[in-house]
Amino acid sequence: MGVSQLELEKNRIKYKEKFATVLPDLEKAFGHIREEVYKEGALSLKMKRLMSLSVALRAECQNCITAQTSLALEAGATVEEILETCAVVVSMSGTTGIAETLKVIQLLDEMGKL
Repeated sequence: MGVSQLELEKNRIKYKEKFATVLPDLEKAFGHIREEVYKEGALSLKMKRLMSLSVALRAECQNCITAQTSLALEAGATVEEILETCAVVVSMSGTTGIAETLKVIQLLDEMGKL
């Protein structure tokens, strides 16, 4: 894997900040949605982030995969929980699930977590 997942995540954060600058009303509106969705409720924040990771993997969204992996870790998910989430995606997606899971494995490896 030639592309650093950590660099992709840094780039995503940089341009997400730029997005907020050039489209502030949209960022504010979407921010309200995120606040509502990711608050603690019947499901914990950690569970919601793991669910979001599975959707990101299935959608094959590079930015979403790195973001949700990082956010799941911040929400208290363990590496084992993240890998089990990836396993569920692989069971539902087959080889494309494996291909996208490699991005998670690389990111975790670059973070020194594997």
